[in-house]
Amino acid sequence: MNLANIIEGHAAEHTALISRGGETTYGAMRDQVGGLRGGLAALGVGEGDHVGLLIANNRYFVVSYLAVLGLGAVAVPLNPTSPAPELERELAAVGASAVIVGPTAIAAWRNIDRAAVPTVQHVIAAESELAGTAVLDALMNSTPVPVVDVDPDHLAVLIFTSGTAGSPRAAMLSHGNLMASIEQVIATESATTSGDVVYGVLPMFHIFGLNVVLGVSLAVGATVVLVQRFDPSTALETIRERHVTVVPGAPPMWVAFSTFEDAPNDSFASVRVAFTGAAKMPEEAIRRLESRFGIKLAEGYGLTEASPTVTSSSGISIRVGSVGKVLDGVDVRIVDDNEDDVLDGDAGEIWVKGPNVFKGYLDDPETTARVLTGNGWLRTGDIGVTDADGYLYLIDRAKDLIIVSGFNVYPKEVEDVLAGHPGVAEVGVIGVPHPQSGEAVKAFVVPKPGVQLDEDDLIEHCTNELARYKCPSKILFVDQLPRNVSGKLLRRSLM
Repeated sequence: MNLANIIEGHAAEHTALISRGGETTYGAMRDQVGGLRGGLAALGVGEGDHVGLLIANNRYFVVSYLAVLGLGAVAVPLNPTSPAPELERELAAVGASAVIVGPTAIAAWRNIDRAAVPTVQHVIAAESELAGTAVLDALMNSTPVPVVDVDPDHLAVLIFTSGTAGSPRAAMLSHGNLMASIEQVIATESATTSGDVVYGVLPMFHIFGLNVVLGVSLAVGATVVLVQRFDPSTALETIRERHVTVVPGAPPMWVAFSTFEDAPNDSFASVRVAFTGAAKMPEEAIRRLESRFGIKLAEGYGLTEASPTVTSSSGISIRVGSVGKVLDGVDVRIVDDNEDDVLDGDAGEIWVKGPNVFKGYLDDPETTARVLTGNGWLRTGDIGVTDADGYLYLIDRAKDLIIVSGFNVYPKEVEDVLAGHPGVAEVGVIGVPHPQSGEAVKAFVVPKPGVQLDEDDLIEHCTNELARYKCPSKILFVDQLPRNVSGKLLRRSLM
Protein backbone atom coordinates (compact mmCIF):
# COMPACT_ATOMS: atom_id res chain seq x y z
CA MET A 1 0.00 0.00 0.00
CA ASN A 2 0.92 3.68 -0.08
CA LEU A 3 -1.25 6.58 1.05
CA ALA A 4 -0.15 8.52 -2.05
CA ASN A 5 -2.40 6.25 -4.11
CA ILE A 6 -5.53 7.98 -2.77
CA ILE A 7 -5.53 10.21 -5.87
CA GLU A 8 -5.67 7.25 -8.25
CA GLY A 9 -8.89 6.15 -9.96
CA HIS A 10 -10.64 9.53 -10.06
CA ALA A 11 -11.75 11.05 -13.37
CA ALA A 12 -8.79 12.82 -14.96
CA GLU A 13 -10.87 15.85 -15.95
CA HIS A 14 -12.46 16.34 -12.51
CA THR A 15 -11.15 19.33 -10.54
CA ALA A 16 -9.06 18.25 -7.55
CA LEU A 17 -7.72 21.59 -6.30
CA ILE A 18 -8.59 25.25 -6.55
CA SER A 19 -5.60 27.26 -5.39
CA ARG A 20 -4.87 30.95 -5.80
CA GLY A 21 -7.62 31.18 -8.40
CA GLY A 22 -6.29 28.34 -10.54
CA GLU A 23 -7.80 24.88 -10.97
CA THR A 24 -5.87 21.61 -11.08
CA THR A 25 -7.57 18.45 -12.31
CA TYR A 26 -6.90 14.99 -10.90
CA GLY A 27 -5.15 14.06 -14.12
CA ALA A 28 -2.84 17.10 -13.98
CA MET A 29 -2.18 16.56 -10.29
CA ARG A 30 -1.20 12.93 -10.86
CA ASP A 31 1.25 14.10 -13.53
CA GLN A 32 2.74 16.75 -11.24
CA VAL A 33 3.05 14.36 -8.30
CA GLY A 34 4.68 11.70 -10.48
CA GLY A 35 7.12 14.23 -11.92
CA LEU A 36 8.10 15.58 -8.52
CA ARG A 37 8.49 12.05 -7.24
CA GLY A 38 10.99 11.47 -10.05
CA GLY A 39 12.74 14.79 -9.44
CA LEU A 40 13.17 14.13 -5.72
CA ALA A 41 14.41 10.62 -6.43
CA ALA A 42 17.02 12.05 -8.83
CA LEU A 43 18.28 14.26 -5.99
CA GLY A 44 18.70 11.19 -3.83
CA VAL A 45 15.58 11.51 -1.69
CA GLY A 46 14.27 8.03 -0.97
CA GLU A 47 12.60 5.61 1.37
CA GLY A 48 12.82 6.60 5.03
CA ASP A 49 14.21 10.11 4.43
CA HIS A 50 12.57 12.89 6.45
CA VAL A 51 11.45 15.83 4.29
CA GLY A 52 10.32 19.12 5.82
CA LEU A 53 7.38 20.88 4.15
CA LEU A 54 7.43 24.66 4.71
CA ILE A 55 4.42 25.36 2.53
CA ALA A 56 1.11 27.14 3.10
CA ASN A 57 -2.25 25.84 1.89
CA ASN A 58 -1.68 25.74 -1.86
CA ARG A 59 -1.09 23.36 -4.74
CA TYR A 60 2.60 23.07 -3.94
CA PHE A 61 1.83 21.57 -0.55
CA VAL A 62 -0.48 18.89 -1.92
CA VAL A 63 1.86 17.86 -4.74
CA SER A 64 4.91 17.84 -2.44
CA TYR A 65 3.14 15.88 0.29
CA LEU A 66 1.97 13.15 -2.07
CA ALA A 67 5.31 12.97 -3.88
CA VAL A 68 7.20 12.50 -0.62
CA LEU A 69 4.82 9.78 0.55
CA GLY A 70 5.01 8.07 -2.84
CA LEU A 71 8.78 7.63 -2.45
CA GLY A 72 8.34 5.94 0.92
CA ALA A 73 9.92 9.03 2.48
CA VAL A 74 8.46 10.76 5.52
CA ALA A 75 6.65 14.10 5.26
CA VAL A 76 7.21 16.62 8.06
CA PRO A 77 4.64 19.44 7.66
CA LEU A 78 5.77 22.59 9.49
CA ASN A 79 4.18 25.97 10.10
CA PRO A 80 5.64 28.19 7.32
CA THR A 81 5.03 31.31 9.42
CA SER A 82 7.06 30.10 12.40
CA PRO A 83 10.20 32.08 13.27
CA ALA A 84 13.55 30.66 12.26
CA PRO A 85 14.60 29.37 15.72
CA GLU A 86 11.46 27.25 16.01
CA LEU A 87 11.88 25.84 12.51
CA GLU A 88 15.54 25.08 13.23
CA ARG A 89 14.62 23.17 16.38
CA GLU A 90 11.96 21.13 14.60
CA LEU A 91 14.05 20.31 11.53
CA ALA A 92 16.96 19.32 13.75
CA ALA A 93 14.71 17.21 15.98
CA VAL A 94 13.55 15.06 13.06
CA GLY A 95 16.89 14.98 11.26
CA ALA A 96 15.40 16.29 8.01
CA SER A 97 17.54 15.48 4.97
CA ALA A 98 15.56 17.72 2.62
CA VAL A 99 13.23 20.71 2.87
CA ILE A 100 10.64 21.94 0.36
CA VAL A 101 9.98 25.69 0.70
CA GLY A 102 6.79 27.24 -0.64
CA PRO A 103 6.41 30.82 -1.96
CA THR A 104 5.24 32.31 1.35
CA ALA A 105 8.09 30.71 3.31
CA ILE A 106 10.98 31.99 1.18
CA ALA A 107 11.66 34.90 3.55
CA ALA A 108 11.49 32.64 6.59
CA TRP A 109 13.99 30.20 5.07
CA ARG A 110 16.48 33.02 4.42
CA ASN A 111 16.65 33.53 8.20
CA ILE A 112 17.48 29.88 8.86
CA ASP A 113 20.95 29.20 10.25
CA ARG A 114 22.05 26.30 8.07
CA ALA A 115 24.57 25.29 10.73
CA ALA A 116 21.63 24.61 13.05
CA VAL A 117 20.20 22.06 10.59
CA PRO A 118 23.28 20.11 9.49
CA THR A 119 21.32 17.09 8.25
CA VAL A 120 19.57 19.09 5.50
CA GLN A 121 21.25 18.16 2.20
CA HIS A 122 18.66 19.43 -0.29
CA VAL A 123 16.48 22.55 -0.37
CA ILE A 124 13.76 22.66 -3.00
CA ALA A 125 12.09 26.04 -3.39
CA ALA A 126 9.10 27.34 -5.31
CA GLU A 127 11.23 30.21 -6.59
CA SER A 128 14.68 30.22 -8.15
CA GLU A 129 15.88 33.26 -6.18
CA LEU A 130 17.07 31.10 -3.27
CA ALA A 131 20.71 30.40 -4.02
CA GLY A 132 21.82 26.79 -4.02
CA THR A 133 18.34 25.30 -4.25
CA ALA A 134 16.47 23.13 -6.71
CA VAL A 135 13.40 24.74 -8.26
CA LEU A 136 10.13 23.02 -7.42
CA ASP A 137 8.39 23.67 -10.75
CA ALA A 138 11.34 22.28 -12.68
CA LEU A 139 11.41 19.12 -10.56
CA MET A 140 7.68 18.61 -11.19
CA ASN A 141 8.51 18.18 -14.87
CA SER A 142 10.98 15.36 -14.23
CA THR A 143 10.58 11.83 -15.53
CA PRO A 144 8.18 10.02 -13.15
CA VAL A 145 9.16 7.04 -11.04
CA PRO A 146 6.69 4.47 -9.66
CA VAL A 147 5.06 4.75 -6.26
CA VAL A 148 6.93 2.67 -3.67
CA ASP A 149 4.86 -0.09 -2.12
CA VAL A 150 5.22 0.03 1.68
CA ASP A 151 3.94 -1.86 4.69
CA PRO A 152 0.96 -0.28 6.52
CA ASP A 153 3.25 0.30 9.52
CA HIS A 154 5.72 2.26 7.38
CA LEU A 155 6.17 5.79 8.72
CA ALA A 156 4.39 8.39 6.58
CA VAL A 157 4.24 11.62 8.57
CA LEU A 158 5.97 13.27 11.52
CA ILE A 159 3.77 15.98 12.93
CA PHE A 160 4.59 18.08 15.96
CA THR A 161 2.13 18.01 18.81
CA SER A 162 1.95 18.72 22.51
CA GLY A 163 -1.46 17.13 22.95
CA THR A 164 -0.90 14.37 25.49
CA ALA A 165 2.73 14.56 26.47
CA GLY A 166 3.87 18.09 27.25
CA SER A 167 6.38 20.05 25.20
CA PRO A 168 6.16 19.56 21.42
CA ARG A 169 7.23 16.18 20.08
CA ALA A 170 7.09 14.60 16.66
CA ALA A 171 4.22 12.11 16.57
CA MET A 172 4.84 9.16 14.24
CA LEU A 173 1.88 8.40 11.96
CA SER A 174 2.06 5.48 9.55
CA HIS A 175 0.43 4.98 6.16
CA GLY A 176 -1.92 2.54 7.87
CA ASN A 177 -2.79 5.00 10.66
CA LEU A 178 -3.73 7.78 8.26
CA MET A 179 -5.61 5.49 5.86
CA ALA A 180 -7.56 3.90 8.71
CA SER A 181 -8.73 7.31 9.92
CA ILE A 182 -9.70 8.36 6.38
CA GLU A 183 -11.76 5.19 5.94
CA GLN A 184 -13.39 5.63 9.35
CA VAL A 185 -14.49 9.17 8.46
CA ILE A 186 -15.69 8.16 4.98
CA ALA A 187 -17.89 5.49 6.59
CA THR A 188 -19.87 8.10 8.58
CA GLU A 189 -23.24 9.44 7.51
CA SER A 190 -23.01 12.67 5.47
CA ALA A 191 -19.37 11.92 4.62
CA THR A 192 -17.64 13.87 1.86
CA THR A 193 -18.25 12.50 -1.65
CA SER A 194 -16.75 13.06 -5.10
CA GLY A 195 -19.39 15.68 -5.88
CA ASP A 196 -18.47 17.87 -2.92
CA VAL A 197 -16.50 21.11 -2.90
CA VAL A 198 -14.59 21.40 0.37
CA TYR A 199 -13.42 24.65 1.96
CA GLY A 200 -9.77 24.10 2.89
CA VAL A 201 -8.66 26.85 5.24
CA LEU A 202 -7.50 24.59 8.07
CA PRO A 203 -3.68 24.58 7.86
CA MET A 204 -2.14 21.47 6.38
CA PHE A 205 0.60 21.35 9.01
CA HIS A 206 -2.19 20.54 11.49
CA ILE A 207 -3.57 16.98 11.47
CA PHE A 208 -7.18 18.23 11.14
CA GLY A 209 -6.37 19.97 7.86
CA LEU A 210 -3.92 17.32 6.67
CA ASN A 211 -6.03 14.18 7.04
CA VAL A 212 -9.66 15.16 7.68
CA VAL A 213 -9.80 17.88 5.03
CA LEU A 214 -7.13 16.95 2.49
CA GLY A 215 -6.82 13.18 2.99
CA VAL A 216 -10.54 12.44 3.04
CA SER A 217 -11.32 14.80 0.14
CA LEU A 218 -8.66 13.34 -2.16
CA ALA A 219 -9.58 9.78 -1.24
CA VAL A 220 -13.18 10.26 -2.41
CA GLY A 221 -12.31 12.46 -5.40
CA ALA A 222 -13.79 15.72 -4.10
CA THR A 223 -12.65 19.25 -4.96
CA VAL A 224 -10.67 21.18 -2.32
CA VAL A 225 -10.59 24.98 -2.33
CA LEU A 226 -7.26 25.78 -0.68
CA VAL A 227 -7.19 28.99 1.36
CA GLN A 228 -4.08 30.40 3.01
CA ARG A 229 -5.63 33.01 5.32
CA PHE A 230 -9.06 33.30 6.88
CA ASP A 231 -11.16 36.42 6.60
CA PRO A 232 -14.92 36.06 7.16
CA SER A 233 -15.93 38.38 4.33
CA THR A 234 -13.74 36.81 1.63
CA ALA A 235 -14.53 33.35 3.00
CA LEU A 236 -18.24 33.88 2.44
CA GLU A 237 -17.54 35.16 -1.08
CA THR A 238 -15.54 32.01 -1.83
CA ILE A 239 -18.22 29.74 -0.39
CA ARG A 240 -20.87 31.38 -2.54
CA GLU A 241 -18.85 31.70 -5.76
CA ARG A 242 -17.38 28.19 -5.61
CA HIS A 243 -20.64 26.59 -4.43
CA VAL A 244 -18.86 25.06 -1.45
CA THR A 245 -20.77 22.15 0.07
CA VAL A 246 -18.52 21.05 2.96
CA VAL A 247 -17.06 23.51 5.47
CA PRO A 248 -14.70 22.21 8.17
CA GLY A 249 -13.23 24.75 10.55
CA ALA A 250 -11.83 25.33 14.01
CA PRO A 251 -14.13 27.06 16.53
CA PRO A 252 -12.66 30.58 16.05
CA MET A 253 -13.72 30.52 12.40
CA TRP A 254 -17.27 29.58 13.28
CA VAL A 255 -17.40 32.14 16.10
CA ALA A 256 -16.30 34.80 13.59
CA PHE A 257 -19.06 33.75 11.20
CA SER A 258 -21.66 33.79 13.99
CA THR A 259 -20.82 37.41 14.90
CA PHE A 260 -20.27 38.74 11.37
CA GLU A 261 -23.05 41.31 11.14
CA ASP A 262 -22.73 41.98 7.40
CA ALA A 263 -23.17 38.34 6.41
CA PRO A 264 -26.36 37.65 4.41
CA ASN A 265 -28.68 35.09 5.98
CA ASP A 266 -28.28 32.81 2.94
CA SER A 267 -24.46 32.84 3.11
CA PHE A 268 -24.31 29.07 3.54
CA ALA A 269 -27.10 28.12 1.15
CA SER A 270 -24.85 25.72 -0.77
CA VAL A 271 -23.41 24.04 2.34
CA ARG A 272 -24.73 20.61 3.25
CA VAL A 273 -22.13 19.67 5.93
CA ALA A 274 -20.49 21.95 8.48
CA PHE A 275 -18.30 20.60 11.24
CA THR A 276 -15.72 21.64 13.80
CA GLY A 277 -13.17 20.20 16.16
CA ALA A 278 -9.69 20.81 17.65
CA ALA A 279 -11.16 22.78 20.58
CA LYS A 280 -14.43 23.26 22.45
CA MET A 281 -17.04 25.14 20.45
CA PRO A 282 -19.02 27.76 22.43
CA GLU A 283 -22.61 26.56 22.66
CA GLU A 284 -24.08 30.03 22.22
CA ALA A 285 -22.22 30.36 18.90
CA ILE A 286 -23.65 27.03 17.72
CA ARG A 287 -27.15 28.31 18.44
CA ARG A 288 -26.49 31.65 16.71
CA LEU A 289 -25.29 29.87 13.58
CA GLU A 290 -28.43 27.75 13.41
CA SER A 291 -30.89 30.54 14.14
CA ARG A 292 -29.30 32.98 11.71
CA PHE A 293 -27.96 30.81 8.87
CA GLY A 294 -29.77 27.53 9.34
CA ILE A 295 -26.47 25.71 9.87
CA LYS A 296 -26.41 22.64 12.06
CA LEU A 297 -22.77 22.60 13.16
CA ALA A 298 -21.47 19.14 14.01
CA GLU A 299 -18.73 18.82 16.61
CA GLY A 300 -16.15 16.07 16.71
CA TYR A 301 -13.25 15.03 18.89
CA GLY A 302 -9.79 13.85 18.00
CA LEU A 303 -6.10 14.34 18.52
CA THR A 304 -2.94 14.08 16.47
CA GLU A 305 -2.05 10.77 18.08
CA ALA A 306 -5.31 9.28 16.72
CA SER A 307 -4.78 10.53 13.12
CA PRO A 308 -7.02 12.40 14.35
CA THR A 309 -10.75 11.59 14.49
CA VAL A 310 -12.25 9.67 17.42
CA THR A 311 -15.87 10.86 17.51
CA SER A 312 -18.16 12.78 15.18
CA SER A 313 -21.65 14.30 15.12
CA SER A 314 -21.86 14.35 11.32
CA GLY A 315 -24.85 12.48 9.98
CA ILE A 316 -26.46 11.88 13.37
CA SER A 317 -28.80 13.92 15.52
CA ILE A 318 -26.69 16.76 16.89
CA ARG A 319 -26.72 17.35 20.63
CA VAL A 320 -25.30 20.75 21.51
CA GLY A 321 -22.40 20.32 23.91
CA SER A 322 -21.57 16.81 22.72
CA VAL A 323 -18.73 15.83 20.37
CA GLY A 324 -20.84 13.01 18.96
CA LYS A 325 -20.39 9.25 18.91
CA VAL A 326 -17.35 7.05 18.50
CA LEU A 327 -16.54 6.16 14.88
CA ASP A 328 -16.84 2.58 13.69
CA GLY A 329 -13.43 0.95 13.91
CA VAL A 330 -12.39 2.97 16.97
CA ASP A 331 -12.67 1.71 20.54
CA VAL A 332 -13.03 4.09 23.49
CA ARG A 333 -12.88 3.48 27.22
CA ILE A 334 -13.64 5.92 30.03
CA VAL A 335 -11.40 4.95 32.97
CA ASP A 336 -10.89 6.04 36.57
CA ASP A 337 -7.64 6.71 38.42
CA ASN A 338 -7.16 2.96 38.87
CA GLU A 339 -7.51 2.45 35.10
CA ASP A 340 -10.79 0.60 35.58
CA ASP A 341 -13.84 1.38 33.44
CA VAL A 342 -16.11 3.89 35.17
CA LEU A 343 -19.79 3.29 35.73
CA ASP A 344 -22.14 4.53 33.01
CA GLY A 345 -22.58 8.28 33.33
CA ASP A 346 -19.44 8.81 35.40
CA ALA A 347 -16.53 10.90 34.22
CA GLY A 348 -13.06 9.56 33.57
CA GLU A 349 -10.04 9.74 31.28
CA ILE A 350 -10.70 8.93 27.62
CA TRP A 351 -8.65 6.03 26.25
CA VAL A 352 -8.61 5.27 22.53
CA LYS A 353 -7.62 2.16 20.59
CA GLY A 354 -7.71 1.30 16.89
CA PRO A 355 -5.66 1.12 13.69
CA ASN A 356 -5.65 4.93 13.63
CA VAL A 357 -3.61 5.22 16.86
CA PHE A 358 -0.06 6.41 16.28
CA LYS A 359 3.22 4.53 16.69
CA GLY A 360 4.68 6.82 19.35
CA TYR A 361 6.90 9.88 19.55
CA LEU A 362 10.09 10.02 17.51
CA ASP A 363 13.19 9.09 19.55
CA ASP A 364 11.24 9.29 22.81
CA PRO A 365 10.35 5.81 24.08
CA GLU A 366 9.90 7.01 27.65
CA THR A 367 7.15 9.51 26.78
CA THR A 368 5.64 7.06 24.32
CA ALA A 369 5.34 4.48 27.12
CA ARG A 370 3.49 7.03 29.26
CA VAL A 371 0.75 7.56 26.67
CA LEU A 372 0.52 4.11 25.04
CA THR A 373 -0.31 1.09 27.16
CA GLY A 374 1.27 -2.29 26.49
CA ASN A 375 -1.86 -3.47 24.67
CA GLY A 376 -2.24 -0.39 22.46
CA TRP A 377 -4.56 1.96 24.34
CA LEU A 378 -3.85 5.67 23.93
CA ARG A 379 -4.17 7.63 27.17
CA THR A 380 -5.50 10.96 25.91
CA GLY A 381 -5.39 12.90 29.18
CA ASP A 382 -8.83 14.28 28.30
CA ILE A 383 -11.74 13.81 30.70
CA GLY A 384 -15.14 12.86 29.34
CA VAL A 385 -18.47 11.23 30.04
CA THR A 386 -20.97 9.41 27.83
CA ASP A 387 -24.74 9.51 28.07
CA ALA A 388 -27.14 6.59 27.75
CA ASP A 389 -27.18 6.93 23.94
CA GLY A 390 -23.41 6.82 23.54
CA TYR A 391 -22.81 10.55 22.98
CA LEU A 392 -19.48 11.76 24.36
CA TYR A 393 -19.13 15.00 26.31
CA LEU A 394 -15.76 16.57 27.13
CA ILE A 395 -15.64 18.06 30.61
CA ASP A 396 -11.92 18.70 31.00
CA ARG A 397 -8.78 18.20 28.99
CA ALA A 398 -5.14 17.34 29.22
CA LYS A 399 -3.62 19.00 32.26
CA ASP A 400 -2.24 22.51 31.66
CA LEU A 401 -2.79 22.41 27.89
CA ILE A 402 -3.80 25.69 26.24
CA ILE A 403 -5.70 25.61 22.94
CA VAL A 404 -5.41 28.76 20.83
CA SER A 405 -7.51 28.77 17.65
CA GLY A 406 -7.42 24.98 17.67
CA PHE A 407 -3.64 24.76 18.12
CA ASN A 408 -2.05 23.17 21.17
CA VAL A 409 0.23 25.32 23.30
CA TYR A 410 2.04 23.76 26.23
CA PRO A 411 2.88 26.29 28.99
CA LYS A 412 6.37 24.93 29.62
CA GLU A 413 7.49 25.72 26.08
CA VAL A 414 6.46 29.37 26.51
CA GLU A 415 7.91 29.49 30.02
CA ASP A 416 11.27 28.23 28.77
CA VAL A 417 11.46 31.00 26.19
CA LEU A 418 10.49 33.72 28.67
CA ALA A 419 12.93 32.33 31.24
CA GLY A 420 15.68 32.78 28.65
CA HIS A 421 15.27 36.56 28.85
CA PRO A 422 18.10 38.01 30.97
CA GLY A 423 15.72 40.05 33.12
CA VAL A 424 13.32 37.24 34.07
CA ALA A 425 13.73 35.42 37.38
CA GLU A 426 10.61 33.22 37.30
CA VAL A 427 7.65 32.73 35.02
CA GLY A 428 4.31 30.90 34.97
CA VAL A 429 2.01 30.56 31.96
CA ILE A 430 -1.69 29.69 31.75
CA GLY A 431 -4.55 29.84 29.27
CA VAL A 432 -7.35 32.36 29.66
CA PRO A 433 -10.68 32.64 27.79
CA HIS A 434 -10.63 34.66 24.58
CA PRO A 435 -13.73 35.56 22.49
CA GLN A 436 -12.10 34.92 19.11
CA SER A 437 -9.40 32.27 19.63
CA GLY A 438 -11.09 30.29 22.43
CA GLU A 439 -8.10 30.77 24.68
CA ALA A 440 -5.09 33.05 24.82
CA VAL A 441 -1.72 32.71 26.51
CA LYS A 442 -1.18 34.75 29.67
CA ALA A 443 2.15 34.94 31.49
CA PHE A 444 3.06 35.88 35.06
CA VAL A 445 6.64 37.09 35.33
CA VAL A 446 8.85 37.75 38.36
CA PRO A 447 11.61 40.19 37.31
CA LYS A 448 15.13 39.81 38.59
CA PRO A 449 15.97 42.22 41.47
CA GLY A 450 16.47 45.75 40.25
CA VAL A 451 15.32 44.98 36.69
CA GLN A 452 12.51 46.96 35.07
CA LEU A 453 10.80 44.84 32.40
CA ASP A 454 8.51 46.00 29.61
CA GLU A 455 5.53 43.88 28.54
CA ASP A 456 5.87 44.65 24.83
CA ASP A 457 9.59 43.85 24.87
CA LEU A 458 8.94 40.46 26.46
CA ILE A 459 6.21 39.64 23.95
CA GLU A 460 8.58 40.58 21.12
CA HIS A 461 11.21 38.32 22.70
CA CYS A 462 8.73 35.46 22.42
CA THR A 463 7.83 36.21 18.80
CA ASN A 464 11.50 35.78 17.88
CA GLU A 465 11.42 32.21 19.20
CA LEU A 466 7.84 30.93 18.91
CA ALA A 467 4.95 30.86 16.47
CA ARG A 468 2.71 33.87 17.07
CA TYR A 469 -0.21 31.85 18.46
CA LYS A 470 2.06 30.51 21.22
CA CYS A 471 3.13 33.97 22.39
CA PRO A 472 1.52 35.68 25.39
CA SER A 473 -1.11 38.27 24.62
CA LYS A 474 -0.85 39.54 28.19
CA ILE A 475 2.01 39.59 30.71
CA LEU A 476 1.60 40.52 34.36
CA PHE A 477 4.58 41.34 36.57
CA VAL A 478 4.36 39.88 40.08
CA ASP A 479 6.58 39.63 43.16
CA GLN A 480 6.31 35.86 43.45
CA LEU A 481 4.58 32.80 41.96
CA PRO A 482 2.31 30.44 43.92
CA ARG A 483 4.05 27.13 44.74
CA ASN A 484 3.26 24.11 46.88
CA VAL A 485 5.42 22.80 49.72
CA SER A 486 7.64 20.92 47.28
CA GLY A 487 8.19 24.06 45.21
CA LYS A 488 6.00 23.02 42.28
CA LEU A 489 4.27 25.86 40.44
CA LEU A 490 0.53 25.95 41.15
CA ARG A 491 -0.84 26.98 37.77
CA ARG A 492 -4.43 26.77 38.92
CA SER A 493 -3.72 29.55 41.42
CA LEU A 494 -2.62 31.91 38.63
CA MET A 495 -5.48 34.09 37.48
